[in-house]
Amino acid sequence: MRTPSLNTFRAHRLPPLLRRLLRPLLDPYRRYRYAKLIHAVRVSLGLLASIMLTTGINLPHGEWASVTMLVVIGGLQHHGNIGKKAAERAIGTLIGAAIGLLLVAQQAWLGMPWLTYFVMSAVCGFFSYHAIGKGGYTALLAGITVFIVAGHGDNLISDGLWRAVDILIGVALALAFSFALPSYAVFSWRYNLASSLRDCATIYGRIIDGQSVSDDEHLKLMNRLNASMVQLRSLMPSVSKEVKISMTELDAIQRHLRMCVSTLEILGNTRPDSKDRDAMAHLQSSFKAEHRQIRVQLIGMARALKTGASQRLSRPIDLPVDSSLEAPVYNPLDGYQLLMREFASNIGEMRQRLAKTAPRWNI
Repeated sequence: MRTPSLNTFRAHRLPPLLRRLLRPLLDPYRRYRYAKLIHAVRVSLGLLASIMLTTGINLPHGEWASVTMLVVIGGLQHHGNIGKKAAERAIGTLIGAAIGLLLVAQQAWLGMPWLTYFVMSAVCGFFSYHAIGKGGYTALLAGITVFIVAGHGDNLISDGLWRAVDILIGVALALAFSFALPSYAVFSWRYNLASSLRDCATIYGRIIDGQSVSDDEHLKLMNRLNASMVQLRSLMPSVSKEVKISMTELDAIQRHLRMCVSTLEILGNTRPDSKDRDAMAHLQSSFKAEHRQIRVQLIGMARALKTGASQRLSRPIDLPVDSSLEAPVYNPLDGYQLLMREFASNIGEMRQRLAKTAPRWNI
């Protein structure tokens, strides 16, 4: 079941004129391409609202509302991690503000600066201990906020209270603006995966056409593929939260892509010598059907991911007969053929997984 925000995003019907005007903002690919710009505008508007609010009602130390807002959502872009991360950062900020006020109060009451310094150092040491590991940023922000509110313990209680109020305002505004036209991680995942599949098709074409697998162009494509796989891996937790696809399913798709890349490397290094024209001609003519099938599937998956036309993933494609994988190998081309059919089978399985999960990622 999808999250309510995605259902609303998909099901909401706007008047035709308004839809045309908002098309640049509602189109998934455009939002993906300009995700950083959208995030920057969102943060800028939030900061403007914070400045106008605190200045308009003349709140003392109102700059801390803006600082808090920037800290809470400044580095959060994707919808899948905004809610959790913003909540973690807000909790850390509020804990630090509460401790800072207590430190200011005890300093005003007891008037013992060295006790204040000791307690403050011990508390921040405790936060630093927990800053390494899960939830570390929450602990780190709590420690930072202690000093924002309390200074070195010599702030007035009224100053500490106002700074705490400013922090609450900053947290509230940050949470409000964090959900304004958010960038979905699933968009980045889709389009990066589509680009990777197109690169796979390009590399496969180069291998079959006898082009060099050691020149700069080929190595550039392989490096881009490896970098893309790392980026896709980092997006998976956010994608899973956004569209409710299990991490197991996303990991299976990632594994198929990794197998594609590994198989391409093997194919490139085990094909007949590109200088042997007879062998290359035999390779291209003997496996023409397999070549076409592999390229059709790779490009088809890429197009479905980019355009959202996921119905093409359900179209039947004749895969190589699995029994051929058990046939004895008599010459190098037989092994090459078995590897190529294994490659096609892996792509077919990846295509089926994408078709199965399409109702969730195709938003």
